[in-house]
Amino acid sequence: MKLGKSLSLLLATLLLASSSTVAWAQRPTEEFATFLQRFTTSAAFQYTRVKFPLRTPIVLLADDGETEKTFPFTREKWPLLDSDTMKEERIEREEGGVYVSKFTLNEPKRKVFEAGYEESEGDLRVEFELLPDGKWYVVDCYSGWYGSDLPASELKQTIGYVQEENNAFKEIHP
Repeated sequence: MKLGKSLSLLLATLLLASSSTVAWAQRPTEEFATFLQRFTTSAAFQYTRVKFPLRTPIVLLADDGETEKTFPFTREKWPLLDSDTMKEERIEREEGGVYVSKFTLNEPKRKVFEAGYEESEGDLRVEFELLPDGKWYVVDCYSGWYGSDLPASELKQTIGYVQEENNAFKEIHP
């Protein structure tokens, strides 16, 4: 009789454990539009949703003008992104050129936003992925702040400018 009760208790426990595992595996997925709205209006939230260091390092030209130096794309170098920066639009400039910003990849679990002038290297490329925890994250980025024309010797100064811009963003969107 003891064996029958123990077996019944074990089966009940396994059944409950498996149903909670199924519920965990079916965790609700964050809606990208909701994520992006919060991402572009809260510095604190944005920092939690960027996977540092980013996949692609910053590559700059060394002082000799020939060799490249790489730097990890870390939190201190991250330029906070606001809703104007992440807006999809096409603007024809009076001085010439067309500035385009749009999602160039829009898949259920991966999105890529790019911005820049047509016919030239982009100013911004941000890659988002929906990770297994059901939340969206930035996993890679190219920012014009750290373009290939920036000499490695000016990186520290540029980081200072980015941090000044970030402080202004934080004043408006803590």
